[in-house]
Amino acid sequence: MPGNRTDAVTIRLLLVDDHSLFREGVARLLRSEQGFEVVAHCGSVSQAIEVIRSQTVDVVLLDWDLGMEKGSEFIRQAEDLGFPGKVLLVTAGINESEAAELVRKGVAGIFPKHKSPALLIQGIREVMAGKVWFEQDLLRKALEGHGGQPERRRSQFSERERQVLSLVFEGSANKEIADQLGISESSVKASLQQLFAKTGVRTRSQLVRIVLEQYRDQL
Repeated sequence: MPGNRTDAVTIRLLLVDDHSLFREGVARLLRSEQGFEVVAHCGSVSQAIEVIRSQTVDVVLLDWDLGMEKGSEFIRQAEDLGFPGKVLLVTAGINESEAAELVRKGVAGIFPKHKSPALLIQGIREVMAGKVWFEQDLLRKALEGHGGQPERRRSQFSERERQVLSLVFEGSANKEIADQLGISESSVKASLQQLFAKTGVRTRSQLVRIVLEQYRDQL
């Protein structure tokens, strides 16, 4: 049925930002985009938690600085609730230490507010498709400059796994990784499954987080 097909691809969004003008503008933009549904927008952690308790949300667009609160408080409470959706941080600014902490907490991406609306729409779709969305300069600085000495690693990555992992950190999809490395998509999927098995994770955002915590010396 056509209606069922449309429902299946609808991305349900929650906007959390303490600046109502920005929040309402983004909500209008996203509501005009096919396949997006803004289920709610709000300005505080408590309101956001109430939304995810009562409604299905696929992606939360979360500001880092919520006035008297930080976005990390929402992430903590959402994790305690077992929230299954993805969190894309949409922020005016964040330092390397904060970025590293957010990656470890498993956010799907960090999107700067000065970027274009079209790029935000692309970022939401790619995050929903299982990719990660990080500016490479910020992510590299976080990798290089935070966390001290890496913990004892459990497994060594092969050269192919390191190549695939490097492109995952750049936000590349499986087909893009295959094209850049000159291998098949099935080989990319196999390498990812090996990385998941070695690190004990199930998603790309979890993989980025655990590599930042424990395997930085293998990048």
